[in-house]
Amino acid sequence: MTRYIRHASAFCALLLLALLVNAARVQVVDSAALDGNPANRRDAIARYAQPRGDILVDGRPVTGSKDTGEQLRYERTYHNGPLYAPVTGFASQLYGTTFLENAEDGVLSGTDPMLAPLPLWNDFTRARNPGGKVETTIVGAAQRAAYSALGGKRGAVAAVEPATGKILALVSTPSYDPERLSGTGRSVAKAWTTLNGGRDKPMLNRAIRRTYPPGSTFKVVTAAAALDSGAVTDLDAPTKSPAPYTLPGTNTKLNNEVEGCTDASLRHAFKWSCNTVFAKLGVDTGLGPMADTARKFGFNDSGSRIPSPVSASYFDTSLDKAQLALSAIGQYETRATPLQMAMVAAAVANGGSLKTPYLVERTTTDDGDVVAATGPRTVRQAISPGTAARLREMMREVVEKGTGANAAVPGATVGGKTGTAQHGIDNAGTPYAWFVSWAQSPKDPEPSVAVAVVVENASADRGDISGGGSAAPVAKAVMEAVLKSPRRDGL
Repeated sequence: MTRYIRHASAFCALLLLALLVNAARVQVVDSAALDGNPANRRDAIARYAQPRGDILVDGRPVTGSKDTGEQLRYERTYHNGPLYAPVTGFASQLYGTTFLENAEDGVLSGTDPMLAPLPLWNDFTRARNPGGKVETTIVGAAQRAAYSALGGKRGAVAAVEPATGKILALVSTPSYDPERLSGTGRSVAKAWTTLNGGRDKPMLNRAIRRTYPPGSTFKVVTAAAALDSGAVTDLDAPTKSPAPYTLPGTNTKLNNEVEGCTDASLRHAFKWSCNTVFAKLGVDTGLGPMADTARKFGFNDSGSRIPSPVSASYFDTSLDKAQLALSAIGQYETRATPLQMAMVAAAVANGGSLKTPYLVERTTTDDGDVVAATGPRTVRQAISPGTAARLREMMREVVEKGTGANAAVPGATVGGKTGTAQHGIDNAGTPYAWFVSWAQSPKDPEPSVAVAVVVENASADRGDISGGGSAAPVAKAVMEAVLKSPRRDGL
């Protein structure tokens, strides 16, 4: 009898050992595969079992969470969703996350280890921290001004603080309400199909994810390359530029939209945006200095993040002379995001020093303890301080005496550059209207804001569209909002 008891005990011990081995295999060997199995909903249920942390503008949340009582319990809500969609992106149970909701998902969802009270605390307790908060650099007044001034046209605005790189406004229109993608009902799938199939592409973040031919706003870069390389030493000296200008190696003649461009000085050509002068100037400066200056301003950088990824702006580095002439006036294959052109204006305003643009001021726990903070960081000296000073002088004259008068802000010093970019087959598309600028209050030692605006479908006849007419008033509204903002001293 005793022998049978021993055998039964040994068999039970073997069964127990087998259970322990299997449990270890499941938890250690197979855990990754089981976690990633689409049929495993435990992670999703845990993820939505608590409210998501908030994204803040001016210290106030522009996001929230709604208790639905369903299995995926909390759904994301948005305050003024279309206004802030290019900043927040969306957080959807069905379609994942984008922009800040994606880049800061660890903090917002409570899974970032930095939110834990002690190192490895959550590994032992198997607990999930409350979602943290993401404080943005956006100035609400500037965001609202940009959104309102665009008036629903297809376009975008990016505004940057030159001395720090803080992004003060990031707008893309037409926009959409991210809350339409929260939840799991049929309406969410319908909204997804509608938004993705819309002709105006409301979910496209035109400020950071679409590149455009920058047109004459790129003449800021061309002028910088010419001045830094020594191709031009005197702003008022004749440039020996014929009008029309025959592109090198071709029979194609380039013309101007204004009179008085023949042999015009750089100052006059910049003020009135003479294509012939700048096309020849690009060729005279040479591909090497042109490409190097574009690179220093941020072109051809495929790794830029704010922290959301930014599409790379492009300047071709293997051009012949005719192509270089067109690229020097922001045409041919030259492409830029609005944020990139705001960075160009910001570097000029900041004495030639280019700062890394960023959208997140700091992240905190739900009760306000700082998890991480972002500070100003210099990318590089894009151009010499002397060149920056001369460019600022010419940009001021564009607003005070030239094509950018619509951007003038009473009581402030404003510099700008207009642009009208051709595109489409044989340039048949409605031109894009551009304006880049910076503004300085009388009480400030340096400019406080740099802005880039692009309007795709400007409300004017094709021949009358210009950056000065369509885009400059938008830039003015944003610059005024920043200069008047009570937050400005605390930026």
